[in-house]
Formats: sequence, structure tokens, C-alpha cells
Amino acid sequence: MQKTNLEIYKRLITYVKPHRRLFFISIIGFLVYSATQPLFAKMIQEIIDTLQAKSHEKLYYLPLLFSGLIIVRGIGSYFGNYFLAKVSSNVIHTLRCEIFEKYTQLPTAHFDSNNSGYMISRITHNVNQVAQATTDAVRKVVQEGLTAVGLLGYLFYIDWRLSLIFLVITPIIAMLVRYVSKRLRMLSKKIQESIGDMTHITSELVNGHRVVRSYGGENYERQRFIDSSEHNRRQSLKLISTSAIHNQLMQLIIAIALAVLMYAALFFMEQSSVGSFVGYLTAAFLLPRPIRQLSDANSDIQRGIVAAESLFEVLDEQSEIDDGVYNVARCHGDLEFKNVTFCYDGTEESALTDISFTAKAGETIALVGASGGGKSTLVNLVSRFYRYEQGEILLDGVNINAYQLNNLRQQIALVNQQVTLFNDTIANNIAYGGLAGASREAITQAATDAYAIEFINKFEKDLDTEIGENGVKLSGGQRQRLALARALLKDAPLLILDEATSALDTESERYIQAALQKVMGNRTTLVIAHRLSTIENADKILVIDAGRIVEEGTHRELLAKNGAYTRLHAIQFVQNRASTKYEIEKL
Repeated sequence: MQKTNLEIYKRLITYVKPHRRLFFISIIGFLVYSATQPLFAKMIQEIIDTLQAKSHEKLYYLPLLFSGLIIVRGIGSYFGNYFLAKVSSNVIHTLRCEIFEKYTQLPTAHFDSNNSGYMISRITHNVNQVAQATTDAVRKVVQEGLTAVGLLGYLFYIDWRLSLIFLVITPIIAMLVRYVSKRLRMLSKKIQESIGDMTHITSELVNGHRVVRSYGGENYERQRFIDSSEHNRRQSLKLISTSAIHNQLMQLIIAIALAVLMYAALFFMEQSSVGSFVGYLTAAFLLPRPIRQLSDANSDIQRGIVAAESLFEVLDEQSEIDDGVYNVARCHGDLEFKNVTFCYDGTEESALTDISFTAKAGETIALVGASGGGKSTLVNLVSRFYRYEQGEILLDGVNINAYQLNNLRQQIALVNQQVTLFNDTIANNIAYGGLAGASREAITQAATDAYAIEFINKFEKDLDTEIGENGVKLSGGQRQRLALARALLKDAPLLILDEATSALDTESERYIQAALQKVMGNRTTLVIAHRLSTIENADKILVIDAGRIVEEGTHRELLAKNGAYTRLHAIQFVQNRASTKYEIEKL
């Protein structure tokens, strides 16, 4: 259910509560500033009346009062703006941290269904829009609102009958503000969506620039960005145009009211002093400015409300389910699938159907089959990246859903085909996250076991070498070996290798296979392998096709069956023989 502007803004204001003392000081500052506006009109009245009366007594201290008023106004403005900015910066910091923390808690399915551009723009652009709604907008509402109230109070004090004119135009202004607010909110939402598009397109270009250049996609990507930016430009112009027309209509309505007021004042204030007459008109003509500022604040508030709504949508998303309570220091490693069926959200066809197998502690289970068959889905269920609907997955006889999520993942070391590295040193990439306390010796040993120490030692700073964003300074094979080193350092009882050797050259693969054979002996290993030659020694091979296990057995047993595995093996044998022949011919 869509929430109203007021409900969203009320929730946003709750972030101010922890800083209410600072907010109160800023309000006091704005009160002082606002009180000086009607006092200026009163000062003009006093000056003119004094000149009319030809009294020289007040002439000596009125200039001092005027100067003092300026000083007081400046102090009030400083305290109001400074402490409100302090409150705002605290609110923005809190929101940013909450959004980022929420990103660390969201389930994998959320990242699958939301592109990175929108997620990044929420924490950058949208938060900045909220900043305007909680700083400039609040400042204008408080400062200019109090000023308008003070001026209206002075006008009613001087002549309440004349001032009733402003009450007549109030409903007209309220209707105009209501209409414009809806339009501003709609345009602000479109602008934020277009910024998400631009961020996403830019992110794809930065991350995939090699592919873009290799396939001549520069013009295509350039046009995509131009179209997205053009859409953003059009929506921004519409928003500015709406705000500008709104301001001018407000000014016109107020100008007509002032003209009527001036005309009426000439008749109804005939008995008043010249000072009162001029002071009244001065206050009346000071009124349009704060009303215009309030109109501008409304634009900022609408943009901020739309931005806050998108942030609250993220904060209200259900976090990754963690209802397990079972904890174990180190599990034994027995893994069992019992009739597991799984279907991705939004799809009717099952990705896995009735999957059953057993892996005893220390065994190596290989998963083979055509792409899209469900191999990666199967191992993702073990780490509880997704929740299965039917069946059971048991680890040491305990349903994995009964494990506390962090505890379950402590038992698993994962190496994906798509390696993720961070813009940090080699050592910190190997000893990442919960491994940060590992000794230098342990890191070095893990790198050695993963056959990574050879290329690491070639760098001037060895393990302290910065590798750039996602390891951009390393080759594909080097990046994959660092990921293997990270998994080996974790020394978890369950090891998952998802095409972990796909980016390695033949020589490096031999060394890593030897290293893996050493460490596989004391842990349960699930291996997704494209090269069948790498899993010939597996304790059990599962052939998966269309989400089902179609064959199961050792390498020799499956070849003897002359079935699906045999066909896969024959295809790779022909491919490998052709590749070898090509390499010989090149020599």
C-alpha cells in the first residue's frame, strides 16, 4: 500500500529525534531570525513617527537599535543554519549506514531482481535528495514560515480588518500547492529512475569496457547513455518549469492581494499615523519573499519524500531469513540431499526436481552436465543463498535451515567461476572478512597451496601489492588462484568449487589439482566441472540434466553405462584431440 507524503515525512522526521536538542537550538535560532522581520517594519514605523513628531530623543538610539537588530538577526541565522545542518548530516549518515547495512542483509533473490545502478543511486543520489528535504527545505519552512507568521501577526495587530484579505487567498494557495505537489512528486520519481538507468549503464561500461571495445559497442553504449540522459534532462526541465510556474502564480495571487490591500489601506487607514501606514505596507510587501521561499521548500520536500520513499522501501524489505538456532564449532562434513525440489521466484518451471544423493565426510562429489542444468543452483542451496520448497538438505544429519546462518556459512568455503576480489592488497584479499586475523605464515601457506606464491613473489611488494578493482591488475588465472587461496585459508569442512579451475592454463591447473587433492582428503567437496578430466578421481559423479540427476556413479562406472556421461566424455575427447592437433600444427 502506497503511503502518503505525510506518513513518509513523519517517518523521516523520526531520524531527527535522537538529535532533538540540536534541532531545538536551531529552531530557537530561526525564531530569533524570524522575529526581526516584523521588528524591521516596526522600526520603520517608529522612525517615521519620530520624524513627524520632530522628537530628537529617539533619533539617538533608533540607529543603535537598528544595528543591534542586524546583529541579532545574524546570530539567529547562524545558530539556526549551523545546528540544523549538523542534525541533517547526522540523519544522512544514519540513513546511508542503514541502507548499506540492509544491503548486507538482503537475500540473494533481491540482488537478482534489482540492477546495481538503482541500488547504487539510492545510496548516493537519493540520500542527497533526502539531505535537501531535511536541510534546505526544513530551514526554509521553519525560517520563512516563522517569518511569514510574524509578519501576518504584525499586520493583524496594526489592522485586523485589512489583513483578512490574506485569509481569502489562503484556500486558493492551498489548492495550488496540493496540485503542484502531486506533479513534483511524479516528476521526481521519474528523475530518480533515470539517474538509476544512467548509473547502471555507466557501471556496465566501466566493468565491461573490454567487451564493449572488442565488439565495437562504443556507439551503442554511447547512444544508450545519451537517451537515458536526455530523458533525465526532459524530466528535470519539466520539474523546473512546474516549480517556476508555481512560483509565478503564487506571486501573482499575492500581488493581486497586495494591490487590493494597498487600495483598501488608502481608505481605511486615513486616521492612522504616517508611520503606521508605511510600517503596515512595509510588512505587507515583505510577505511575498517568505511565501516564495516556502514554495521552493515544497519542491525540495517533494523530491526528498520520493527519495525517502525509495530508501524506506529497501529498509522495509525482508532480510535474509535466519531462523536457525543450531550452532557447531566445526561440523563433520556429512551432506545429504533428500528429494529436494526448487523453483526460482517468478518462474513456474522447477530449477531442481527431486534431487537425492549422499556425500560422506571427506568425499568428493562432482556435478557435470550441460549449462543451465541446475548445477550452480544445487550448490547455492547448500549455502542457503536460496530457500528450497520441498525436501531436505542435511549437514551432519541436521537440516541446514536449523543452522544459524553465519554458523552454517562458516562451515563452507566457496570458490565461484566469477571470482570476486577487492581493491586491496593480495594478503587482505586472501585473508578476507572473518579470516582477517590469519597469520602471515598461514596466508603464505594458503597462497603456496593454491600455486599463487610464484606470481605473488614477482611483485615488488609481494603480498602487500594492491591489485586494483576486482583484481584488474591480475590475469584470469591469477585471480582464480587467489580465490582458491582464500578458500584454502578458511579451512572449512565443506568445500564448493564452481568451475574453480576454468580460467587456468594447463600447467597451472596441474599444480592446483595436485594441491586440491591434498586438501580434499579431509573435507567434503562439491565440484562443478566443465573439464571432465579434472574430476576422474571423484568419489561420485552426478550427471545433472534439466534439474534432475540422470546418472550417478564413479568415472569408470559411468563410462561402462554408455549413457549421458559417456556422450559428454566423448564430445570433450574429440574437442581436446582437435585442440591438441591445432597446437602441434602451430609448432
